[in-house]
Amino acid sequence: MRIRACLALVLFATACGREPPTQEEIEDAKSRVDLAVHAAHQARLALELLGVLPVYTCGEPRRTFVGKVTEGVRVKVACVTATAEAQDASTDAVVLSFPEGSCSVNGHTVSGRSAFVYHGGEERMDLSADLNGLTVDGHALQARVGYGTCGDEKRFWTTAAGTLPGRTGSSYRVDGRVGLRDGAPLFGSTSLVFDGPGEVSGPLGTDRVTFTGLEYEVGEFLPKKGQALIETARGHRVKVDFSEVLWRVGKVEVEIDGKEPVTVPIVR
Repeated sequence: MRIRACLALVLFATACGREPPTQEEIEDAKSRVDLAVHAAHQARLALELLGVLPVYTCGEPRRTFVGKVTEGVRVKVACVTATAEAQDASTDAVVLSFPEGSCSVNGHTVSGRSAFVYHGGEERMDLSADLNGLTVDGHALQARVGYGTCGDEKRFWTTAAGTLPGRTGSSYRVDGRVGLRDGAPLFGSTSLVFDGPGEVSGPLGTDRVTFTGLEYEVGEFLPKKGQALIETARGHRVKVDFSEVLWRVGKVEVEIDGKEPVTVPIVR
């Protein structure tokens, strides 16, 4: 009787074991996960470049801080040229120039020029930078980054949007924010955590994506921790789990519409 009951329940994918996805569902999900992972990578690159600069110390005069930034960034990244520019009574900028072809930042080759603009004073400071003038690993970086700190609100963000390198006919947008972790630096020397909503478009349509707690190690393509939820153009839900067990071998765990999870490779 128990065996019969279990066999009946299998038809409805209940506690006797979840229904496995079809090969067609796996291939569809794999294509969508690939685009989402590459979109997250673009947002991560932008935030890593923001992390080249120290975070403003509340209470310090802005121009004193900007002067320290120009000195410190040249020590941190020897190939960069950093100059300070006074724009008006409440605004200063740090302009970073990366030479063509030979400047390495966190394992990425960066070239071009971008201004990091500081606006405000000792009680509230906002930083913003348009990174569209930069090329990373041979591809234009289409992103803006910034933060607001001191006062009542503290947030670190990126808006990355454009075409996905190496993915013909695909585009993306990610509104990322740095994960604020108790007892840990906002921009660690070896890792970065961010989350936020996004959207990816390609041959299979436009999917909505939510990234949660993606933790990256410097020099690695896949996050070693975190999750992504993809709500597909066809009305399916694809959950992606990034784990320390799988990231080293270039794989992720994927669950399609609550069916049995499968492991799929992701190619950089």
